[in-house]
Order: sequence, then structure tokens, then C-alpha cells
Amino acid sequence: MAKISALLDSIDLGHMALPEFQRGYVWTGDQVRAFFTSLYKRYPVGSLLVWQTQAGDAPHKGDQQLAGGPVQLLLDGQQRVTSLYGVMRGRAPQFFEGNNKAFTSLYFNLKDETFEFYQPLKMQGDPSWVDVTALLQGGPDGIEALPEETKKYTRALLRLLGISDISLHEEPVTQQSIEEVVEIFNRVNSGGTKLSKGDLALAKICAQWPEGRKRMRTHIEEWKRKGYIFNLDWLLRSVNTILTGEAQFHFLHDKSTEDVQGALQSATKHINSCLNAIDGRLGLDHDRVLFGRYAFPVMARYLHNRQGPLTAVERDKLLFWYVQSAMWGRFSGSTETIIDRDLESLTLAGDSLDNLITSLESWRGSLRITPDHFSGFERGSRFYPVLYLLTRMGGARDWGNDLPLKSNMLGNLSQLHLHHIFPKAQLRRNGISRRPEVNALANFCFLTAETNLYISDRLPEDYFPEIERDNPGALASQWIPMDPDLWKIERYYDFLAERRNLLAGEANRILDELLLGPERPEVDSSMTVVGAPSAPAVIMQQPGASAEELSEFEIAQALDEWVVQMGFPAGVIDYEIIDPRTGEQLAVLDLAWPYGLQEELSQPVVVLIDEEDDVLKLAARAGFRCFTDTEQFKSYVKDEVLRESPG
Repeated sequence: MAKISALLDSIDLGHMALPEFQRGYVWTGDQVRAFFTSLYKRYPVGSLLVWQTQAGDAPHKGDQQLAGGPVQLLLDGQQRVTSLYGVMRGRAPQFFEGNNKAFTSLYFNLKDETFEFYQPLKMQGDPSWVDVTALLQGGPDGIEALPEETKKYTRALLRLLGISDISLHEEPVTQQSIEEVVEIFNRVNSGGTKLSKGDLALAKICAQWPEGRKRMRTHIEEWKRKGYIFNLDWLLRSVNTILTGEAQFHFLHDKSTEDVQGALQSATKHINSCLNAIDGRLGLDHDRVLFGRYAFPVMARYLHNRQGPLTAVERDKLLFWYVQSAMWGRFSGSTETIIDRDLESLTLAGDSLDNLITSLESWRGSLRITPDHFSGFERGSRFYPVLYLLTRMGGARDWGNDLPLKSNMLGNLSQLHLHHIFPKAQLRRNGISRRPEVNALANFCFLTAETNLYISDRLPEDYFPEIERDNPGALASQWIPMDPDLWKIERYYDFLAERRNLLAGEANRILDELLLGPERPEVDSSMTVVGAPSAPAVIMQQPGASAEELSEFEIAQALDEWVVQMGFPAGVIDYEIIDPRTGEQLAVLDLAWPYGLQEELSQPVVVLIDEEDDVLKLAARAGFRCFTDTEQFKSYVKDEVLRESPG
């Protein structure tokens, strides 16, 4: 047993810290209030699980120097101890990662004996409200400094002060192996997010290289600024393949700090080269269309083995393999097994790229695209990025200014928007309302915002003749069937079928060009550029709804912009949930933060707009906290994450 005051002293003296593999602080203000309410009422708040080890053997979070000799690392109890420290010390502990607003400015009402966070209009001038941090720091002497009206609540004041003297039970763990300790942590934390194999590998790396996690996060943040969202596991996978030639993380365990540092430098260089080529050659220039992410560890290993600049022919063959792997969901199932299989292909005799493509053909069978492959719907479809790729590579032109479409066109009204060719509102008026039909991939194209707004919710039979008159060939450049009879809404399904034929033909043409294309310059520099890609993320907006009826995408986009204005990262619109066994799409979530609003520090959240119960259940099973009302979600952001006061 240890008193709370003694626990906090142990942190200050370097006798207690967090193990390096622990994730950050995720509690909200409501959880802190509930915890202090339990402490005040002397309810049980659970025991602490601590790893007892030697300072030299303890990879820990933060820059604090641990005391020599035995130390304790918190395995279970981080949220409670961090909240206690934050409120009672008035600052976050040195190992802190998270949002300290969750425990800043906690007040206690002596009359009602309730905890609330500071609200000026409600609390100013009311002596029954006391600052919990100030009172606990001042101790019994601090009571004397309170106004007389406040002092009369003696029993409540003393009970609040007594929180420092509450004893918490400590359950020790004495195993010295990080693997054993992580296994214990996962068992104890079975109701939460378990540590991954990557977390364990990173813990071992940071035991020898404390700056490792910070260095990797720097690269993650740089890619994020350029419009690509990755996580540490993903980056570490490429470090692993470059350093060991293997996919499984345990091969990293015996590598030196110098080895890992060199592999990280090489991995980021090669990832940047891949991103530059995928952006510049394929046009996949933002996170939403960057599919096939786990092809990167294989491509990084190939570039590492290859050394030096690639020829344009080699670049295009590598991109052919990347697109094919992504389209068919090669890494959606047993990721490590498939990566290992592809890494093995790189070691075989003959041309490495040919070996990769042969392995892919053996796994997939035919690599040809058929019209049925464009039968998906919404942005969660695996072929949505392919449609975007065709737009960028196939010479698609805008239907207003007749210019080739690209993501970084200047001016707000020149940004690319996603356009429903047959507007959603018009389809609904004609009895077509099912999402797979309304949001069919073959009903999408990309236009500038200005053109999109000009077309509004008119039907193709109205605006297509006008476009063809003013910009001949612009419709065909976006693979629109040129039979005017198919432009009528009663022929909608025939239009989709014919456009799928045209899209499949164009996709096969482009893939053939990548694999067997014309002669190219001897060396292509896009595969040797060091540094993150420069193209910004595309802003996509779904038109087609009337002013009275905002589309689900427009609602999600507006909410996403609001979240960014509140200081949090952008979410993922139409986030795809995939069956890990089959690679099949299970559901598409309207707006999701798969790593939480405080990335990798808080629970995943999703906003579902007018969804069926089965989608809600799938999202919940996937670990998301679900909101079906945008105002409720905003309240969550303000009250639990930001904890803004009404005043």
C-alpha cells in the first residue's frame, strides 16, 4: 500500500515512471471528475500494477532521469496516477503525452460536494467553489487563507484534503523480460487496446535509443503535413524490411542502435521516393486515394537492394506492381505472410520486378480489370483510387474551363470536387434511392468547384449537350458514353454499365503502359528525390444535392472542417472497414478518426449519418465510439476533449 502523496513524490524523485511501450494519456474531463468523485466518497478505485526493475533495465517515457537502483514502472494505473499528479501538482508529469486540459482547473463545490471544471459565469463570486489544485497544494494551512464563508464547510474541506492520504494497493511484477511484461500488460489491459508486436519492437529499440520514438514521429508528422496519414507500426515495418529482409518484428530485437538509425534513414528516403513517384506518375496525391500501404515495406526493400536511381522503365514496372497489389487487396489478410512472400521474390534469381509480378499473378490469377470491378460504390470502394488515378493519368479535362484536371490548381473555385454525374436529388425523385445505386462509382467524376457549382443538380440530358458544344471531347475525356439516349435518367442503369466498360478499358490501357510502355528517358529522378511530397491534399466535395438537402458527404466535410478549426487532425471521410480474413469491404463509415482526435492517444471515434443499425454495430465492434448526431459529436469534442466552458 502507498499513500497518494507518496506516489507523487516517487514520480518527482525518479522512482516511478511509465514504461516506454505505454501509450499516452487518454482520459477525458468527465473521467477525471468521476475519478475524483470516487476518491472523495472513498469508493474503491482499484489497485496499481507496477513493474519492479532496475533503473538501467527500464526503458521509460519522458526525459526524466530515473533514480539509481530499483524503480517502478506503471503497467496499470497510468490514467489514474497521471490525473492525480496533474490535479494535485498543477502540472503534467514528465512522462506525459496527451491533452492536459483533461485535468486542468478542476473545482469542487463545498455545498453540493460535486466536482466541475472551471466555468467563470457559474463560479465567479461564489465562495462555495474552491480550486482543487490550490487547496491540495496549500494543505491545512491553505484553509486559513480561504474566505470566511468558505471556511464554514469544514467537513467537506477536510475530506477533500484527505485525498492525499488515501492509500492505493500496489501489485508488483518482477519479471525482467520485456516480452513477459508486455504479455502481462496485454492480459491486464484486455478490455482496452492491446500493444502490438510493433509496440514491443519499438520498446526494445527505445531501451537502447530513447530518442527513437520521437525521431520516427517527426517523419510521421512531416508526411501528415503533406497530406498522408501513417502510424509508427507502418514506418517500423519498412525499417524492419530494410534492415532484416523480413516482415516480422522480432527480427529487429537483436539489432544495434546504429543499425536501426541507419535503416530508419534509408526507409524514410525510400518511402519519400515512392510517394513522389506515386504522386507524380500516378497522381495519387493525398491520403484518401493512397491505397495499398503495406506495399511500401516491399518497395522500400527493393529500392534499398537496387541502390542508385531507377530508370523510368523500372519505375513504371514497380508502380504497375504497386497498383495491382493495391487493387486486389494483396495485403488485406495475413500481412506479414504476404510481405515475407514478396520479400522472398526479391531474393530469387532474375529480375526482381518480374519476380514480384509473377508472384502476384500466381496469387491473384488474371490481372486484367473487367467492368464489374467498377461496380463498387462510395469512396470506400477499392477502385475509387483507381478512378482518381485514371482522371490524373488519362488526360481528363474539366467540363467548364476544358483544362486538364490536377489537384493543385490555384484558387478556391479551381480545387477538385467529386461530382455525381446523375445528381443524388434527381435520382431520388425518380425512385432510385439505395446508396449503392446513387453513389455508384461509375456515377462519379472529378470537376473544378466552379464547374461543379455551375452544373448544380441538373440532369445530364440537360447539361451534357452544352458541355459538348462548348468543349468538344471533354465528356469523352472523362469516359462518358456519347450516346445521348444514355444521358436520360430512365436509362441510368444502362449508362452505368456502359461507363464501367469505358473505365475498365482505360484502366487496362494505363496499366499496359506502365508495364510495357513506350521508350523512356534513361533515368527518372522522381525515384531519387529525398523529402516528403509537395502536393497538398485534394479537397473533395459531393455536389448534386439541392440547397435544402445537404448530402451526407457535405455534412461530413463541414464537420471535418469544424474539427480542424478546433485544433484537431482531419478525419477520414468514408473510412473503409475491411474483413482481415478475406479483404472484403464490410462497411464504409461517413467520418472517422481511426486513431482518435488525439492521434494514438485517445479512442477511435466515428460520426455516422443516417446509417443502418448493422453499420453502427460493425463500427462499435471495430472499436469506434459512435455518434449518430453531429451536435452530440460537437458536444463530445467541446465537453470531453477540449472541455470548453459554456461561459
